[in-house]
Amino acid sequence: MSQQTSPTEPEILPVATGRQTWAWLRGELRSRPWSVVSTGVVGLTAAAMAVLPVYVLGVLVDRIIDRAPSSVIVTIAVVVTVSALVGGVALGLSHYLIGRLGAVALADLREAGVERALGLPTTTVERVGRGDLLSRVSTDVATIGKAVSDVIPTMFASVLLGLLSLVAMLGLDWRLGLAGAIALPCYVVALRWYLPRSAPRYALERRAIAERSQVLMESMIGVETVHAYGLHTTHQRAIETASAKVRDISIGVFTLFTRFVGRINRAEFIGLATILVTGFWLVRHGEVTVGQTTAAALLFHRLFSPISTLLFTFDEAQDAGASLARLVGLVNVTAAPASVTAPAPEPLDGTLELDDVEFGYDDARPVVRGVGIRVEPGQRVALVGSTGAGKSTVAGLAAGALTPQRGSARIGGVALAAMTPGQRRRHVAIVSQEVHVFAGPLADDLRLADPEATDAQLREALRTVGADDWVDALPDGLDTVVGEGGHQLTAAQAQQLALARLKLADPTVAVLDEATAEAGSQGALVLERAAAAVTEGRTTLVIAHRLTQAASADRVVVMADGEVVEEGSHDELMAAGGRYARLWHAWTARHTYSTETMT
Repeated sequence: MSQQTSPTEPEILPVATGRQTWAWLRGELRSRPWSVVSTGVVGLTAAAMAVLPVYVLGVLVDRIIDRAPSSVIVTIAVVVTVSALVGGVALGLSHYLIGRLGAVALADLREAGVERALGLPTTTVERVGRGDLLSRVSTDVATIGKAVSDVIPTMFASVLLGLLSLVAMLGLDWRLGLAGAIALPCYVVALRWYLPRSAPRYALERRAIAERSQVLMESMIGVETVHAYGLHTTHQRAIETASAKVRDISIGVFTLFTRFVGRINRAEFIGLATILVTGFWLVRHGEVTVGQTTAAALLFHRLFSPISTLLFTFDEAQDAGASLARLVGLVNVTAAPASVTAPAPEPLDGTLELDDVEFGYDDARPVVRGVGIRVEPGQRVALVGSTGAGKSTVAGLAAGALTPQRGSARIGGVALAAMTPGQRRRHVAIVSQEVHVFAGPLADDLRLADPEATDAQLREALRTVGADDWVDALPDGLDTVVGEGGHQLTAAQAQQLALARLKLADPTVAVLDEATAEAGSQGALVLERAAAAVTEGRTTLVIAHRLTQAASADRVVVMADGEVVEEGSHDELMAAGGRYARLWHAWTARHTYSTETMT
């Protein structure tokens, strides 16, 4: 059995180009014209109300110089107060409208992304790794969501305020407006320097994070095998390398950003100094008033915060843009054409048979080769081996999720590839360690396996897996909302839930792909008992990372490098003193309980 694994850099799903991303965004905006128009009108109102007080302060300066009566202060105070109130309301409403518009668009994109992810061929998911896919529908969605609620409203308000301030300066005197506009090329130069350098780095950072997620997931899922085979150093080195790559890229991004800040500060100094010098010259020659110069300087100075915010948020906007491109890239993945398959004959019995199967995810060396496994009706067979031995691929072949490139996978003499999806769901079910708890009532989550199940049947399934006690203790029992936004289940409880679904689905064949691994937690024994209960009398193939599962199985199949290298009962393999025996001794040396504990 291979003693070393060297995680390679995984392939990732396509990332949308800038043109494809903008095309999606334009399409979303065109589909909601009234929302876009109302958002723009409210935003312009908020920006106008922010500019008005600064403009009237310039008027106040001139009135004071002209020795106007003190009553003018009251008038200006009223204007400032009203504009502040109206501007505050308009700004808040603008943020709300932008957030709502963005949230609706993101919801559409997220639904399309999840739908496409669920429709991806299993071969694609296995080839690119789950880390990249999960990071797109979780981390990338969260990044875009934060930008929609925080970054985009701020950028929108800053752009409108900047444009109206420049118009106001031109209204005071075209030369003052021109003086303020001198800073614009400096800002543009800073952006042109920053954006081409930052965009690739943000995209590289997102990819590095996805790669780190994949390495972490592979090591966590296979943690017991890593322990048993002493692969700690190899996997730890892979995790450290992936984490160091993310760290180095993030430091480089931050260093680039600080250099960008220096260029922004330089542009601010140039703009304000130009306005003051120009204003001084114009006032001295009687071309403009002191109040006009004061208003122009204040308008430009007031832009320091929104312009800096606008430019600095490009940091987060680039990050969100990279995430958006990854999510749009997922949505744009070409879906495999649906095939219409006539129902195959019903299986004669519950025999699961893999006959000389071979499978690979690309043109490289096959992941599994010449694998032959036969599980008699009601028999329980455990499949063991190191990480990368091909166990999960065999599980996919046995469940019909993958189609052998050579050989065949059959249930009761009927090829799984010939069955319709409905037939496969009736006759075989797979439960993995990656269990998802859907948001909603617990009863609805269970009825995913059998929509017609009664409450009594749900409780019986929960009782079988030993989950009835903690379910009864929930605030609303079966009606308790679980998942996101509801009661959070522990990892062990979520796996019990998945096993209860298996009981309700009642398939002919059950495939447990590390479904009770639980990484050494106290709930592991409970889960193993639950798995044994729901598969009693059922043809079962267990991908076992916990060797207590293998010890209690009717037969054990040992894999290495994609091939079956040993087969027999636990006692027979222990007596043979081969690979399985070495694995068992390594396992028992690290665990305080054994097969006697299970019984």
